[in-house]
Amino acid sequence: MNDNKPCIVQRDRSILLDVHHTRFEEARGQISQYSELVKSPSSFHTYRMTPLSLWNAASAGWTSENISSSLQSLSRWEVPLSLLQEVECLVSRYGQLRLIKHPQEEGQLMLVAESAKMMEDLQQKISLKPFGLHFISGISAQLPAGCRGMLKQELTRLGYPVLDQAGYQDGQYLNVGWAGEGSSEGTASVKFQLRDYQQDAVNGFLNHGGQGGSGVLVLPCGAGKTVIGMAAIHKLQCETLILTSNTTSVRQWINELCTKTSLDAGDVGEYTGQCKEVKAVTVATYQILTHRRSKEDGPCHMGLFNERSWGLIIYDEVHLLPAPVFRATADIQATRRLGLTATLVREDGREHDVFSLIGPKCYEMPWKSLEKMGWIASVDCIEMKVWMPDAMKEKYRLAGKREQYRLASENPLKLELIKQLMQRHSDKQVLVIGQYVEQLKDISEKLDIPLIYGGMPQKQRNRLYDAFRQGEISALVVSKVANFAVDLPDASVAIEVSGSFGSRQEEAQRLGRILRPKTGGTRACFYALVTRDSREEDFALRRRLFLIEQGYEYRMHADVYGQADS
Repeated sequence: MNDNKPCIVQRDRSILLDVHHTRFEEARGQISQYSELVKSPSSFHTYRMTPLSLWNAASAGWTSENISSSLQSLSRWEVPLSLLQEVECLVSRYGQLRLIKHPQEEGQLMLVAESAKMMEDLQQKISLKPFGLHFISGISAQLPAGCRGMLKQELTRLGYPVLDQAGYQDGQYLNVGWAGEGSSEGTASVKFQLRDYQQDAVNGFLNHGGQGGSGVLVLPCGAGKTVIGMAAIHKLQCETLILTSNTTSVRQWINELCTKTSLDAGDVGEYTGQCKEVKAVTVATYQILTHRRSKEDGPCHMGLFNERSWGLIIYDEVHLLPAPVFRATADIQATRRLGLTATLVREDGREHDVFSLIGPKCYEMPWKSLEKMGWIASVDCIEMKVWMPDAMKEKYRLAGKREQYRLASENPLKLELIKQLMQRHSDKQVLVIGQYVEQLKDISEKLDIPLIYGGMPQKQRNRLYDAFRQGEISALVVSKVANFAVDLPDASVAIEVSGSFGSRQEEAQRLGRILRPKTGGTRACFYALVTRDSREEDFALRRRLFLIEQGYEYRMHADVYGQADS
């Protein structure tokens, strides 16, 4: 055993990382490249290497030798040889299957394997029968181009990731410049410029594996993912469809496109519940794409994927991609696809489908790295415990598990703590964020703070967002509609009163609401209010996992707030 090393590597592909070891930060930086955080108690954090985490590492250039060397340099005990062999086997799977254009037949593709043994294995897979594979040699098979996406999806599920080298259509040409590009010296117009990491992200997408054109870029909230998407359009010079999470985000994209590029309102269309314009660049919501007139009908607006000759489709907040859009995406694999997200975590477990249909991770910028550069704010994360009122304990004890969670989340004693935190940060702009609308309505009414929630008309939401941005109001109570893609640059305090059970992606997005750099380098504060001795504690721990992996530490406040009924 070597105590100078911070990890214990186990046969089941799990890695225990000593939180108190002097090499903790170094080790976390390495193992997070090829494994996923599973749990994070105070002494040892548990990571696990999965096939997908290893394939994403392989797509980013990690070899099995690199990973083995990393594990051996960090492990206190000898790494089990069988584990190293398993890692080598899984990593080697990436790139052993390639999709290429058929050299002679239009509308046909070739699936090429590194070995005849692998192709023999595939011939035995019954689930591959529907995709029209015609095995024509020991290492190759022919298939219709229309099966490209569904085949990749199924092969990934079976444990055979595919390197897609079949190429992409150019789409309709569109001349896109940056605002101020070509302006003469001395004029008021200033050419827009990318930050270095934004340029690296675009290059990662365009040059990935020599076949750039599909993949996911992972950057923190506030890193400028919209700008990176626009830079991809600028590089490719093609008509583009952009899909995002809500109408507010649609309009932010349109505003950014019209102010930072040479495009104007005549070039950019909004496709939402309120407006349905299809233009050279069209920005739509996932919600409108999945809208059905009735349960029996299919989605009404999936035809948008074929409305124009798109050269690029951008999936903003790709971790929210709904199941029907996966199905549509499987049919458009000849179109370049760019996923943008702050986290690859999906609570529905469909990360494999993002990998196979949108593409592998092409670039990732760690949150703390961006913080050190000064591009996002430093944040203090604090969990504060609240007692459960005596009057609620019997009802809690008799309730089902889901109802117990809701009772704990809506603990009325949280209200007094919110008041105290608002007073403590009276000079700051504050967001009170929660899951349950009735709870939020009560907080809004009793603290006289405006509320934004899903049932509110979009125009009214926009007025409140604008008033907050302009400093006319200093606090907002917001439901989950503000979790994603809402730009509130001056928000510096977030108070989380309830959440979607153990959603790690939600926690990351909520923290993202306060990550814009602050004047004078002021630190932001993120408070999580949790009912003590309740199911809410367990889910709060799970919600923190992704952010802990990124290097954020939640300070547990020593006091417990509120008091039992007398």
